[in-house]
Amino acid sequence: MKSIVDIKKILKLLPHRYPFLLVDRIVEMERGKSVVGIKNVTFNEPFFVGHFPDYPVMPGVLVVEAMAQTGAVLALSSVEGVDIENSVIYFMGIDSARFRKPVVPGDQLVIKCELIRFRKSICKLKAECYVDDELVADAILLSVLREKNE
Repeated sequence: MKSIVDIKKILKLLPHRYPFLLVDRIVEMERGKSVVGIKNVTFNEPFFVGHFPDYPVMPGVLVVEAMAQTGAVLALSSVEGVDIENSVIYFMGIDSARFRKPVVPGDQLVIKCELIRFRKSICKLKAECYVDDELVADAILLSVLREKNE
């Protein structure tokens, strides 16, 4: 899939850096509505050293974080009149998180987020992760947009 938001733009939007940046590219986006991101899961990920050495599985909390980062790209790309360079999105909550299948090295995580509501500074998203068109995780995520100095 071709990137519509490459890693350089993602790095401008998100404060995360290696090893905690968990979205490699955005392949689809309709501002104010939805986004599709990609995370290529490799055996070289630092968390696989301890989770688990004999059966490497991407921790569920990092799958949720990948969804949140992808949703943050959508939210930050959708707001008007906000100084993106001086803004950050903070995670507020996770509802109805479900993990349906382990994510392992070699998987390509396709992360789909749909904006449910964005009022004032609060963002609510429906997020789903797929591997080979099979749903592996989903959740409802809440975030808040703030200035970096708040």
